[in-house]
Amino acid sequence: MEKSFGEWFLHPSDKSENMYHTLMDKAVGLIADQTVRTNQPFSGASRQEIQSAVREMLTIPAAGQKTDKVMEEIQNVIVKNSLWVSHPSAMAHLHCPPLIPSLAAEVIINALNQSMDSWDQSPAATYVETEFIQFFTKHIGYSDEADGVFTTGGTQSNYMGLLLARNKACQTHFSVNVQEEGLPAEAGRLRILCSEHAHFTVQKSAAQLGLGTNAVIKVATNDQKQLCVEDAKEKIGHLRQQGLLPFMIVATAGTTDFGSLDCIGDIAKLAAEEQLWFHVDAAYGGALLFSHQYRSSVRDLYLADSITIDFHKLYYQSISCGAFFVKHKQDFQQIAFHADYLNPEEDHEDGVINLVEKSVQTTKRFDALKLLMTFKLMGTDLFGEMVDYTISLAKETAKLLKNEPCFEVLNEPELNAVLFRYVPLHQCEDERYVNEINLELQRDFYQSGELIMAKTKQAGKVYLKFTMLNPLNTISHMKTHIERIKQAGEKIEKEQGEIRYEYSVRD
Repeated sequence: MEKSFGEWFLHPSDKSENMYHTLMDKAVGLIADQTVRTNQPFSGASRQEIQSAVREMLTIPAAGQKTDKVMEEIQNVIVKNSLWVSHPSAMAHLHCPPLIPSLAAEVIINALNQSMDSWDQSPAATYVETEFIQFFTKHIGYSDEADGVFTTGGTQSNYMGLLLARNKACQTHFSVNVQEEGLPAEAGRLRILCSEHAHFTVQKSAAQLGLGTNAVIKVATNDQKQLCVEDAKEKIGHLRQQGLLPFMIVATAGTTDFGSLDCIGDIAKLAAEEQLWFHVDAAYGGALLFSHQYRSSVRDLYLADSITIDFHKLYYQSISCGAFFVKHKQDFQQIAFHADYLNPEEDHEDGVINLVEKSVQTTKRFDALKLLMTFKLMGTDLFGEMVDYTISLAKETAKLLKNEPCFEVLNEPELNAVLFRYVPLHQCEDERYVNEINLELQRDFYQSGELIMAKTKQAGKVYLKFTMLNPLNTISHMKTHIERIKQAGEKIEKEQGEIRYEYSVRD
């Protein structure tokens, strides 16, 4: 029997065109419908309900089903039970509402399906990524000797920073080419310094790179939650006295919880004095490069040996999308590898660009197109205004919370994160009790689906967090949220008090 696969692939035929338009139109319609109908960021369905519905849906048939049936299942089970990150009340994590140009670019990216490892698999896309990397290195302030590569995000970019720094340290101090010879025994002496509020991927990368989490030395922070340079200098001295070898220091331009921005210039000076590789994790704060009001906070980024920037955070790109930058392009030689079928050495001699030579990935997506469409359509001025607005809104929100006696605010927002907790008017000295109330507040609001906040711990205390990435939020929205949290806290406090009283009477 003759088989027809033509309608399932893009090619010049009526069946192919009809299938493409049908599925794309239904997918777009499904999202548009969800956008109009959704009045809260989450359905409120329980974990068990969602798991059960997904299991039932995932009965895979031998023969294909009708388009309407499949799309209806996807809408009812998956879309309706997803976190609607584009809703202004979704404020838990560094999980942005994606810009519409980014969504449109994804359609093109997926259809073209370019593989960004070799030029012959991505002829135009290779140059788009290369030019966009140069666009960013110029905004950072790097010279023409800088370079970079698109990554899956901060985890991969931070990993690459540690990887290059480790390899260079082993070459410099032990005359060992790690790529060829592996880690020398002396590598156990290597140490990395970072803030106590640095991203966990510094430790995770150290573990994956064979250095171990014990190689990461946490440096104290000041009242603004910034890395304390004096403490770092003191720790470097102590490490050397112990025969250990500090080789790298990591600054953070936008910590996950506080949004704190380390003093990049001061840390760069210390790194130069102590001959350390200087990496800046600007996964969060890298968007300040285009800020009109706050760009000065990252004016010294160009002093870093390597930099992480995430585009799926404050650049509002769909997941995943990030980049890793180096001050000196020759540092990528430490991870370059040639395969005759993919990127033969003669390609390099002929000037052919194969991005696999500076990436830890082989197959890689054409994510640069998302930023290209975003900046071409929006322009950098409007983008910068958008970033500034969210930061200003976070500062205003922190002031509102401080005006309420029942809230304690932990940070002065430098970016758009606000850490706070509900503090009962009575029995506030019992930290376990205060923690329980805040955990219950976060859980109850999430389960209602009406407000998505994060929870975190600092010094054993539970705090709630607004991560205010969405520029569609307003101060009016925030006033409403704060009042509702206040009322919910008072209700929990009253219920807890009645329970405690009941138990005390029984005793």
